[in-house]
Amino acid sequence: MESENKLTVIEDNSMLVFGSQNNFENAQRMAKALCSSTIVPVMYQGEKNLPNCIVALEMANRIKMSPLMVMQNLYIVHGNPGWSSKFLIAALNVSGRFSPIRYEWRGTEGQDDWGCRAWAYDKSGEKLEGAWVDINMAKKEGWYSKNGSKWQTIPQLMLQYRAGAFFARTYAPEIGMGMQTAEELYDARPIPVEARVIPNEIDPETISTEQEAKDALLKGQIDKAKYDELLSKALGRKDEPEEKSFAEQQIANNAFGLKDIAKEHGTATENS
Repeated sequence: MESENKLTVIEDNSMLVFGSQNNFENAQRMAKALCSSTIVPVMYQGEKNLPNCIVALEMANRIKMSPLMVMQNLYIVHGNPGWSSKFLIAALNVSGRFSPIRYEWRGTEGQDDWGCRAWAYDKSGEKLEGAWVDINMAKKEGWYSKNGSKWQTIPQLMLQYRAGAFFARTYAPEIGMGMQTAEELYDARPIPVEARVIPNEIDPETISTEQEAKDALLKGQIDKAKYDELLSKALGRKDEPEEKSFAEQQIANNAFGLKDIAKEHGTATENS
């Protein structure tokens, strides 16, 4: 009798693409129909893009939105997926967790201090306020000055879009699945990353000159011991004493030069 009074919670995984093998097989059939459509964006059309359709179905199921809406509002910018801002704001409004998103303004229109923030009430009636976004921030972050930037032509809309995205990231990151908006990705300045070359040990057979051995040593591809070994083996050198410094060599050259001059003129003495 005691067990009959316990609350049993059943997790519904019936719509999750990767929830079970049966779900995955059903998703493949739905994805095949979608990739055959010409209404969906190009990156979902054709058999080769069937995997993209499957991923879109999974995302739609997780945020409880129409797969077609997900496909129409998911963009790839700089190789990263991002939602359109209007879609993210719409997802917040239909989630039922907040009142419709509203905006609060400050500053003077057309000036750097002009900005806004998004706000809404949660179910308990508490007012939730997002972060402020203004033109000054857009300029400092480099959003405003980019070629073709919409911040210069439609600044009010861009302020609202960015404020809405900040609100979503703060209070409901799961709705956006942790992804940035397409506008944020576009505004972001890609930082070039230099390829890091991991030094590899040089095969002695590839070294044909002393300069190549020195270059390998300077690049960190070989250590000093390997450098000496390469000079000995690859260049056919025998162990030699360390080279004299430039100053020592000059003194030695001058000394030999003076002795040669003295011998030539017959003035060399034992003390010379």
